Amino acid sequence: MSLLPSLPDDAALLDVFRAHPDTARPLIDYHEVLMRGDSPLSVAQRELIATYVSGLNGCAYCHGVHRATAARFGVPESTLTALLEDIDTAPVDEPMKPLLHYARTLTLTPNRAAQKAAAVFEAGWDEKALHDAVSVCALFNFMNRLVEGLGIRATDDNSARSGQRLAEHGYAVLRDML
Repeated sequence: MSLLPSLPDDAALLDVFRAHPDTARPLIDYHEVLMRGDSPLSVAQRELIATYVSGLNGCAYCHGVHRATAARFGVPESTLTALLEDIDTAPVDEPMKPLLHYARTLTLTPNRAAQKAAAVFEAGWDEKALHDAVSVCALFNFMNRLVEGLGIRATDDNSARSGQRLAEHGYAVLRDML
């Protein structure tokens, strides 16, 4: 239930963005550049990190939307479930595991994250990949707190629709919806 009295109880994140377009516009632009722009990480890998971080934080709204988005980019839901249980046994490419360990540490114990950087480079990732993974992790920790802090909830139907929209049109389309 939305904690903003001006919004309906069943408000979605888009309702929050519409109510606060001045802060939403640059946030949407950042999402578009980070999640769909040039990166050594594929769109699927970035959505995987976003979904994983949201799952770690227990943010059902973001986890649901990005689980649906990641699925559209070929990431099975079973992979996302397995990651939350154990990165090392989850069915993801081996080079992704150090990035996911980094995201986990940055989310749960950020003061220990630097200890995980060497493993990322040893797995063959470059500085841009680490930067982008950290940025996705940070953005979704922020978004999880925004959504949870405002009491925003999603239905499965909303997650599926939002996931389809993000997969087909990216984030920039949200600006047109404000």
